[in-house]
Amino acid sequence: MIDERMVARLTLVELAIREQEIRKSRFIAVAGPVADEAAAKDFIAAQSDPAANHNCWAWRLGQNYRFNDDGEPGGTAGKPILSAIDGQGLDGVAVVVTRWFGGVLLGSGGLIRAYGGTAALCLREAEKAPLIETVSGTATCGFSDLTLAQARLGALPDVQVGVQAFTDSGAILSVSAPKSEADAVGRLLTNLTSGRSMIRWNE
Repeated sequence: MIDERMVARLTLVELAIREQEIRKSRFIAVAGPVADEAAAKDFIAAQSDPAANHNCWAWRLGQNYRFNDDGEPGGTAGKPILSAIDGQGLDGVAVVVTRWFGGVLLGSGGLIRAYGGTAALCLREAEKAPLIETVSGTATCGFSDLTLAQARLGALPDVQVGVQAFTDSGAILSVSAPKSEADAVGRLLTNLTSGRSMIRWNE
């Protein structure tokens, strides 16, 4: 059996779109990566078409999620879209499925299949990448160590280093790193500067 805690969560690399016609109704799913709830709301607003009959959506951010049926019968649209997101182990993702009604009623089962199925097709074809949980912190670094520290830390995969501010004796660096690598990155800077500099990670 696979230990689910060991399976990396995935997110989308970029916007993905999938369209299909189901019994004369047109369904378009648009999926994309979102960093937080505000970004998810912006994504939904940007991808919804006011001229369509329904703009149903769902998003997942860690333990937080929301979904909306936008006028379709309760449980027939937003929840199946969320199930499509969860079914593929995705996180940090929002999906909008827009429907233009074609005159044929689909019934509850048909709507669930149409919304969930269009979202699932879109997500299946989308390019995915592991979702890396990061932590950020700061380090005070003297001028004599600054260039080497920036170069060595910046060369590490998924580590970002920038100057927050200059001081009389050096600079305050902002550092972000994968959570799983934070201790190792901190040790590297301390060793590199013979203990003169250390990273204080934010809680």
